Amino acid sequence: MQDTAVAPYPARAGARPRPAPRRAADRRRRRLLALLLAPWAIGVVVFFGYPLVSIGYLSFTHYDLLSAPRWIGLANYAYMLRGDQQLGQAVRNTLWVLLILVPCQVLFSFGIGLLLSRARRGVGLLRTVFYLPSLTPLVAAAMGFLYVFNPGTGPVNQVLAALGVTGPPWYTSPGWAKPSLTVLAVWGSGNLIVIFLAALLQVPRDLYEAADLDGAGPLSKLRHVTLPVISPVVLFAVVTTVIDGLQYFDQAYVVSSLGNGGAKLDDGVLGYPEGSTLFFPLWLYQQGFRYFNMGYASALAVVMLVVALGISSAILLRSRSFVHQTGGTGR
Repeated sequence: MQDTAVAPYPARAGARPRPAPRRAADRRRRRLLALLLAPWAIGVVVFFGYPLVSIGYLSFTHYDLLSAPRWIGLANYAYMLRGDQQLGQAVRNTLWVLLILVPCQVLFSFGIGLLLSRARRGVGLLRTVFYLPSLTPLVAAAMGFLYVFNPGTGPVNQVLAALGVTGPPWYTSPGWAKPSLTVLAVWGSGNLIVIFLAALLQVPRDLYEAADLDGAGPLSKLRHVTLPVISPVVLFAVVTTVIDGLQYFDQAYVVSSLGNGGAKLDDGVLGYPEGSTLFFPLWLYQQGFRYFNMGYASALAVVMLVVALGISSAILLRSRSFVHQTGGTGR
């Protein structure tokens, strides 16, 4: 008997098969539609794409939140370069955050994480103690530090006076305001500490054993074993902390508003004392929500975005020379 091939589905009379390119185009169209209707895509467009485009447009306009935006071209950027007297101080204070506060926060978190990874007793209690400050709301933490470091009645200066040491003026002095904010930022580094601790506990033990056989000391093992293995985590910590530093606002706002006892400044400018806590995001807020120069505030926001992208890209490109990808089993 001769076998005959039978089609699984009978073809309709007069129907012709669809060309393969058309079917491929239909599949691509359906996939694109599925991506556009996905919840994450809607969230990105609504909460990131539209605000970003709006800020870019408003940066070329004069907009006071009451009347319609009026196109003025590059006037906001020109004023930023030549006419804004406070912007230079805000930029210098923000650079201080990036060059001093961010390295102190990363180094402190790494050091505490390293100590906790070597601890043998009371590890759970120590981890809790160092992590709890990060759960405190930023505004509440700043207000608490204003009380603790009050030059006249704060417990810190009282303890120093009992030891025969004259305490500094802390938040009321232009020279001590930013170091005081650095202490506050370092105190609340619990999230970074946990990240570093998790990375350190994943360093393969056989690498340390091999280093011991080669006669390596603690510093040599730290340099040639620990840091190369956790270098991706170090990169992540540096990039995220730099981005947070460029957006440094909450603590500085509280100190600027309440550091002088809650009295309002005559010129309405944040940054008490004497502009030492006037950071870039604070000046952006001042322009947008106190002076209602929303067009100029949008231009400042665009510049901050470009700077953040530039610094992050430079760090990521430079990281190729020191970030190593390794594998192994953790402890």
